[in-house]
Amino acid sequence: MNWISLTKEEQLDQIKEKSAAVPQVIFKHSTRCSISSMVLDRLERSAPPASTDFYFLDLIAHRNVSNKIAELFDVYHESPQVLIIKNGECVYDESHMGIRMDEIAEALNN
Repeated sequence: MNWISLTKEEQLDQIKEKSAAVPQVIFKHSTRCSISSMVLDRLERSAPPASTDFYFLDLIAHRNVSNKIAELFDVYHESPQVLIIKNGECVYDESHMGIRMDEIAEALNN
């Protein structure tokens, strides 16, 4: 898995722009949560869909970015959480043990 580190609020504008051409996936991870660690491990053992950018947010270190995601994409903050951004909008979000690469891939194809 080739994660792109999400560390700055300014990157969210780039994600929105890029999502017009290629879906963007954001994974919000809590380093203090055992469920988040299990989900991260499960994602990293799965083959990600091609031609999609995957962003990794350590929400403990970058809480401001996590808060901005909730505001910008009109989603309730959860941890762990995955979001799919297409055409500047969140079209899919899932949290906790519901996060699975096969479901992410299915949502990307819809």
